[in-house]
Amino acid sequence: MKPLREGHTTGVCAAAAALASVLWQTTGRCPEQVAYTLPSGKTLSLPIEAAEAYICGVRKDSGDDPDQTNGCLVCATVQILEDEGAICFQAGKGVGTVTRKGLPIPVGEPAINPIPREMIIKAVRSVIGTRGAVVTISVPEGERIAERTFNGRLGIVGGISILGTTGIVRPMSEEAIRESLRMELSMCRAEYGTACAMVTGYAGESYLKKRFTDGGSIILCSNYLGYLLDCAEEMGMQTILLTGAAGKLIKPAADIMYLHSHTAGGQREIICTHAALAGASMEQVQQLYHCNTTVEMQERLSRMPFAETVWKQITESVCKNCERRTHFHIKIGVILLDREQHVLAETASVSDVLKEWRRH
Repeated sequence: MKPLREGHTTGVCAAAAALASVLWQTTGRCPEQVAYTLPSGKTLSLPIEAAEAYICGVRKDSGDDPDQTNGCLVCATVQILEDEGAICFQAGKGVGTVTRKGLPIPVGEPAINPIPREMIIKAVRSVIGTRGAVVTISVPEGERIAERTFNGRLGIVGGISILGTTGIVRPMSEEAIRESLRMELSMCRAEYGTACAMVTGYAGESYLKKRFTDGGSIILCSNYLGYLLDCAEEMGMQTILLTGAAGKLIKPAADIMYLHSHTAGGQREIICTHAALAGASMEQVQQLYHCNTTVEMQERLSRMPFAETVWKQITESVCKNCERRTHFHIKIGVILLDREQHVLAETASVSDVLKEWRRH
């Protein structure tokens, strides 16, 4: 089978465009392309499309990944200030603005996620040093593209979000993803035995590596929790330590085992249900229900006296449903994290599961 081609994120496009804009202003000539180094150390050579007034654009290439933003032009113009200072951001045409709490960007700010912001700042600073600047990012087709995304539901208005963590879009078909995950689990079984940790994202992996330096293997299950639990049972796994951030990992409390947001949500209903079971009043349940995101619900819940009970109940429900998925052939421990990788709750079974995982 022909390998699928990688692409690059809108965050990389924005950073490279901003770099081109400051190079144009400081050298007197717009570069035809820029060399941009990703967080991984890999360098991309990206063509620049120039417009007037130091506006530079980089066209998004998603590789072989089906992506709504593939082919769109991500533009940047940088106003370089005379004095030393911070680098600020503005939303140009087609870039959304955050209007509701609970996202990693404050209300009123352009919907440019934290890591793309870091990438843009690093690129601009490489040319202007400590001087202040105002970076305006725009995507001419952004408003139209945003109509096909979840931005409106999240309170992001006026266009798309500028996203990306590694800078690289790694395309994989559903079949290829499953086969890759199964292969990784099979290798883990052969090398480490019958105990492993599964994480829903890099936050869980980072947490486990920091807390348990003597831990065993860690498998990134991403959205495919149910599928990997089935594989684990088939392969004779006996213990699994399941760790992840609440936004994704609470879904199995409602027996949702495929965790992609496009398929199922349920976070609001799960938290409200367990809050009611813990003694929340109708008013408190309504307050939680009208929150925009899981993070906002967590913040509001933290001010209620039964918050610890709610997270504990949810975590135990996640564990019970995952064990039922494996026909109770696998003992599972669950650690639920917030966005800052603090433990919201963990199941009573974690201590026993840890002994097996750390022993292997």
